[in-house]
Amino acid sequence: MTDSHSPALAPVAELQHVRFSYDRGATWALDDVSLTIHAGERMCLVGPNGSGKSTLARLIAGLTAPDDGRIVLLGHTVYAPQSGPDADAYRAARRGIGMVFQNPEDQIVTTVVEDDVAFGPENLGIARERIGDRITQTLDAVGLASHRDADPTRMSGGQQQRAAIAGMLAMNPSMLVLDEPTAMLDETARAEVMRVLDVLQSRGTTIVHVTHHPDETRHADRVVHMAAGRIIADAPGNEAADCPEPSALSDTISTAIDTTATGSGVNVITAPLPLLGASAEVATNAANGTSATVTADTSTDIRGVVPAGTTITSSSAMAGVVSGAAASPAGTSVAAPAGTSVEAPASSSPAPIIRVSHLSYRYAGDQPPVIDDLSFTITKGETVALMGSNGSGKSTLARLLCALAKPSAGSITVAGIPVAWDKRAPIVGNDSTVQRLKSANRKQLAQLRRRVGYVMQHPEHQLFADTVAEDVAYGPRNQGLSESEVGERVREALSLLHIEHLADRSPFDLSGGQQRLAAIAGVVACRPDVLVMDEPTASLDVHAKARIHELLHTLKARGVTMLIITHDRAEAEELGDRVVRMPIASHAGQTGRGTPADMPKTNGANASARTTSARTTSGETSRSDDTPESAHNMGHDTAPDTPRESVHESHAPTEPAVPDRRRSPIHRLDPRVKMVGFLAAMFTMFAVNTPVQLALGITLTLAVMLFARLNPIRVLASIHPILALLILMSLCNLIVVRTGTPLVAWGPFSITDQGVTIAVLYACRFALVIILGAVFLATTTPTAMTDAFEALLQPFARFGLHAQEIALVMSLALRFIPTLTDETRSIVDAQAARGGSIETGSLTQRIKAMSAIIVPVFAGTLRHADNLSLALDARCYEEGIARTHWRVFAPGPKDAVFAVAVIGYIAAIVAL
Repeated sequence: MTDSHSPALAPVAELQHVRFSYDRGATWALDDVSLTIHAGERMCLVGPNGSGKSTLARLIAGLTAPDDGRIVLLGHTVYAPQSGPDADAYRAARRGIGMVFQNPEDQIVTTVVEDDVAFGPENLGIARERIGDRITQTLDAVGLASHRDADPTRMSGGQQQRAAIAGMLAMNPSMLVLDEPTAMLDETARAEVMRVLDVLQSRGTTIVHVTHHPDETRHADRVVHMAAGRIIADAPGNEAADCPEPSALSDTISTAIDTTATGSGVNVITAPLPLLGASAEVATNAANGTSATVTADTSTDIRGVVPAGTTITSSSAMAGVVSGAAASPAGTSVAAPAGTSVEAPASSSPAPIIRVSHLSYRYAGDQPPVIDDLSFTITKGETVALMGSNGSGKSTLARLLCALAKPSAGSITVAGIPVAWDKRAPIVGNDSTVQRLKSANRKQLAQLRRRVGYVMQHPEHQLFADTVAEDVAYGPRNQGLSESEVGERVREALSLLHIEHLADRSPFDLSGGQQRLAAIAGVVACRPDVLVMDEPTASLDVHAKARIHELLHTLKARGVTMLIITHDRAEAEELGDRVVRMPIASHAGQTGRGTPADMPKTNGANASARTTSARTTSGETSRSDDTPESAHNMGHDTAPDTPRESVHESHAPTEPAVPDRRRSPIHRLDPRVKMVGFLAAMFTMFAVNTPVQLALGITLTLAVMLFARLNPIRVLASIHPILALLILMSLCNLIVVRTGTPLVAWGPFSITDQGVTIAVLYACRFALVIILGAVFLATTTPTAMTDAFEALLQPFARFGLHAQEIALVMSLALRFIPTLTDETRSIVDAQAARGGSIETGSLTQRIKAMSAIIVPVFAGTLRHADNLSLALDARCYEEGIARTHWRVFAPGPKDAVFAVAVIGYIAAIVAL
C-alpha cells in the first residue's frame, strides 16, 4: 500500500514492494510492504508480536537488506531489484540514521557510559570539543548525567536503554528509529524519553517508533499497523484509537489510573505508592500529609514514612488500601481519626509466607548498598505488585528471595524455609557476639525449589532444552514425577498460556514474546506455592499480555502467592492486592527518599548553566571547556537562526560525576605510561633472586597499592585462588630441591635450606606479579586499556598492522566476556530455580548438568555476535575509517614521577 501524505515534504525513506525472509522464502517476515516516510514525520509502528515491526525498523535503519523490492534511504538507493544491495549507499545512508534496539545490552560497546556515547560521534569524525558537548547534553537529556563514569554493563535494563538512546542522540541523526525503547523503563524515565522525542520532533527530526504502548502514539503524525508481515492500516496519529488490536487492555488502562497530562503524551500516574516495607496506610497518610494511628508489625520498616512523634496502632480503615484500592486523594484520610486506636483482631491476618527482616545487599568492592535494611512480609495467597525506578534493586530482591544471590545482612524466610539469616556467634575471650550470615543448605534449597518459582527479566536466559515441551518438562522431572504426570503438567502449562502449537519448536527459534511465554510455562508447570515474576509482560503486545493476566488470575484463584515486578501502573493495579514501591537504598545516590539521583527533577533554572566536561586521558583526568553551544541544543548542528528547544528544560542539574580529584594518583596516570610501567615492573619481578631484591619488590608493590588507595585485604581476596595455587607450587619446590643443607628428612623426601629459599622467592615474586596485575586492572577501565593499547600499536600501522581494528576487538572482548559470563550464570540460575541438579545434585550430576548449558551459551554467543555487528553498523563503525578520539593522551608531571620510580626500581634490581 502507499500513503497519501503530502508530497511537499521530501521523502527520507521509500520502500516499494519489499519482502524479507529469515528462512530463505519458506515464510515471509515482510511481504509486499510499501511505505514512504517524509522528512520531519513522527511515525509509530504498532502490531502484535511477530508481525514484522522490528524487521521493518531494521530495514528503515539500513541495517538489513531485503530479499526483494526497492529501498531508498536519505536519497541513496540502497537496494534495487536488479542490482541488489549497494554497500556504499548503505554506508552513506547510515551516517544520517540512528537506531535504538529493543535489547540495549547488545548496543553498548564500551564499559564507560560517556565513552559509549562518544563512540558514534568518533566514527563520524566529529571534532573532539563538540563530542564533549554532545556527551553532556545527551546524558542530561536522558537523566544519566550522574552516571557518566559508570559501567553500563552493570546498570539496570532501564538505565542501559537510556544510555543507548543517548549514544544515538549524540550522533545527531536526521532520522531516528527506535525499537520499543521504553519497554523496560519506569514511568518517570518513559515520560522523559518521550519528552526527548517530542523535542526532536519539534526540531524536525524524523522519528520511526516501534511501540506497544497506545499512549506513546498520541503525538505521532502517523500510526502504521502491521500484522503477519503486512501493513494493514496507515492512519493519522489522532486516529490511533482505531487500532485494530484488541482494546480491552487499553480500556483498562484508561479507566484504572489517574493521570496528569504531560507534554510527552505519556500517562504519568500521580497517586502516591507506599514503600515496600511500610504499612500501607502509614505511607498513604504520610503522602497526604495527614496523621494516623496505626499498629505496625515489629519487622515492618517504616523509616522515612512516619513523621516523628506519630503514634502507631492498627486501623480497619487500612483494609481498602491493603486490598489494592487506590490511595486516597491528597488531603483525605483513610485511617481512623488522629488519636484514636482501633485494634484489628490478630486472627484476621493470614500468616506471612514471605518474611524479610533488615535485609541489605551490596555488590563486591566498596559499592554502596543496593538494598539497605529492608523489612517486609507477604501473606499467603497475596499478590503484591512491586514498582520502582530503574536501578532501585527490584530484580536483586527477586534473586535474593529465590536464593540465587546471598545478602550482605538480614534474614529471609520463604514458605517456611530459611533462605538466609543472621547468626550471632560469641567472640572468644569476650562477652559480645558477632553477626555471621548463614545461607540455606542443599536440603533446604531442594525444598525451596519445589515451593518457589522464578520468572526472569530476560526469558532467553531461562530456556535451554531442545524443544519448548522439553524445556517446560524440566522442572516437573526434577520433582521426581512420573512421565505421565510430567506430560500432564506440560500440556496444562502450555494450554494456560495458549502456546500448545509451539510444543515441538526450538525455544531458540521463537520470537521474544513467544520465548517469554515459554519461560513462564516452564515455571508454572512446577506448580509453585510462591511465584516471583520480574517484568513478565515487558515488550509484549496486548494479546500476550492478556494471556499472562488470565494466567495470573487463575493462579491467584488457586491460592498462589505472587510478587510481580512491573513498570506498568495499570497492570499493577489490576493484578495486585497491594501495589508498593521499592525504596531507594539510603546511600545509593538518591536525592530524596524514593527519588533516584539519575531522575531529572522539575526545575529548569540551572539546566543551561552547565559546562561541558570532556576527557583528557591522562589516565582518567578531565577538563571543563566553555562550550559555545547551549546544553539545550543536545549536540545538534543548527543554523544561527534555528530555535533551540531544550530537551531537558524541566530538569534540574543532577549530581555530577565523581570529581577527578577524588581518584587516586594511580587511577589518573596516562594509561600508556601506566601500561608500560606496570608491565616493566611485573616482568622485572621474575629477575628477583635474593631476599634484598624481594624486599625491594614488596616495597614497590605496597607503595603502588598505597597510591592506588586500594584495600590490601580486598586485593588479596580478589586473587585468593591464584595465591592458593602458588602456595601449592611452593610446597612442591620444598620437596623437589635437593641442594643445600637438609633441615628436615622424611623417608626419601628432605627439605633443605635452599629449597625453602627458592620456594619462598618463587611464591613471593609470582604473587607480586599477580598483585600488580590486579592493581592495574582495578585502576584502569577496559576502555582506557584499549585506548592505550591502540596508541602503543599505532607506530606499527605504517607496516600494515591494523592497530585500530585490533584495539576494537580487544575492547569488545573486554566488554562482552563479562556479559557472556553473566549469561552463563543466568542459565545456571534458571536450572537451579527449577530444581536442577546443577545446584543440589552430586558431583557427577552437577558436571552433567553443566554440560547441558553449552548449547544455550553457544546460541547466546551467536546472538550477541549478530547483534553486535548490527550495533557497530548503527554506530557507523567501518574498518579503516579515520576516527577522531574524544580521549586524548597528555602525560603530566605525575606520569613522569611514576616513570622515574619504575626506572629506578628496575635499576636497583639490576644493581643488586
